[in-house]
Amino acid sequence: MAHVAGLVAAGVHPSPFELCDVVTTTSHKTLRGPRGAMIFYRLGQKGVDKSGNPVMYDFKDKINATVFPGLQGGPHNHIIAGLAVALKQAQTEEYKQYQQQVVKNSKALADELIKLGYNLVSGGTDNHLVLLDLRSKGINGNKTEKVCDHAAISLNKNT
Repeated sequence: MAHVAGLVAAGVHPSPFELCDVVTTTSHKTLRGPRGAMIFYRLGQKGVDKSGNPVMYDFKDKINATVFPGLQGGPHNHIIAGLAVALKQAQTEEYKQYQQQVVKNSKALADELIKLGYNLVSGGTDNHLVLLDLRSKGINGNKTEKVCDHAAISLNKNT
């Protein structure tokens, strides 16, 4: 849920946690933390077997063994501290208002682009992303990305 983690934390975007046993996310982007990532996984009892014995979720050891030492080395304490601050801020009313405003701004941008005759891939937006279909304008997404870079506008093309 990398792109929408901050929106999920603020309750302005549907949460994947009810539907997923494992959720991964970046800690930057809308969560506004340091560059990094988090892995969430279910703990506790998953159900019972045919004999009535509890069946437990077993993600912890598998994920931990895969991440360390397999993919990562030692902890970066400054990143952990920055992440703690970001997660604490995500619990505030100000953060929720900020994320609500992010969505309002995106919807306003989407509405104006539609009024100007641009096609949006999904007909609008429910989050912070606005995806334009520029084919009807005869514009190449790659070229648009480069022109916007020169104007200090950050975007990326999708295919």
